[in-house]
Amino acid sequence: MYFPSGSDPFAVGEDLGVWAPADHQRIIAKLTTGLGVLFYHTKAIHLEPLPETMLDDAKASLVPDLSLVDNESSETPIIIEVCKTAGLKGDLRKVIQLIDDGIYGIREGFVYNYKTQQWLRYRFGDGGLTTESSFSEILNLDLNTFL
Repeated sequence: MYFPSGSDPFAVGEDLGVWAPADHQRIIAKLTTGLGVLFYHTKAIHLEPLPETMLDDAKASLVPDLSLVDNESSETPIIIEVCKTAGLKGDLRKVIQLIDDGIYGIREGFVYNYKTQQWLRYRFGDGGLTTESSFSEILNLDLNTFL
């Protein structure tokens, strides 16, 4: 984990270190690139893919690995978390909580385990139950095609 140089006790106390192994970042890059082409170049999707972006720029907020943002409504209908097996439960809990809280307009969340190549999807109203799927109903697109 990276800790900034200096003696700022708040940075260490708030655990603002960066956890970004190459395998993790590679998946985020592939998803961002594939979805970015569809948003920026072919205009085939209406949501902008933004990696490691705060959900609320007015205050400290959770940061999904990849957010798909609707720039017209300023909401984030889709989030994606990338993990390996050890982080799966925590990332799944984060996705479910963010969606069920209903604060940011998130309607669909995914967790991708790059060690097992397993996708889990959770949608608003699913009552805590996930499905094994990489298909986004909002985008009408299989996210796994970018990997």
